[in-house]
Amino acid sequence: MLAETVCSALAAAGLGIAAVTAFRRRYLTATRIAAYALVPAGLVLTGVVEWAAGIVFQPAVWVGFGLLGLSWLLLAATRAVERRGAGKARKAAEASGPQAVAPAAAAPQVGRGSRPPAAPGRAAAPEEDFSDIEAILKKHGI
Repeated sequence: MLAETVCSALAAAGLGIAAVTAFRRRYLTATRIAAYALVPAGLVLTGVVEWAAGIVFQPAVWVGFGLLGLSWLLLAATRAVERRGAGKARKAAEASGPQAVAPAAAAPQVGRGSRPPAAPGRAAAPEEDFSDIEAILKKHGI
């Protein structure tokens, strides 16, 4: 009963402030204040305030909230301990040396590209082939 009275008083006060604001010709702000002021009245009329007041003043509900908090703390503590243990294992792995990501994968052939190897009797072609660039430059008269 007390919670409903407080919410109704808040709604009436908010509507009064909205009326004063509208009198000052700040209609948009007055409409926003009126909207916020009607929320407590709506909560009283739907019964949400009575339900919430019934929950707040029951000791069994507070014991339930305490148990939920305790379970959250236990889960957070086990996660922190697990991370600390994983950190030690990671440091030990780093100390043992670098590990290959895919040890079965073949090492890449550096510098070979897609060209076939040069014949044994002939000299190797230069590494860079600028013939296409030269053709473009000649085409533009450069």
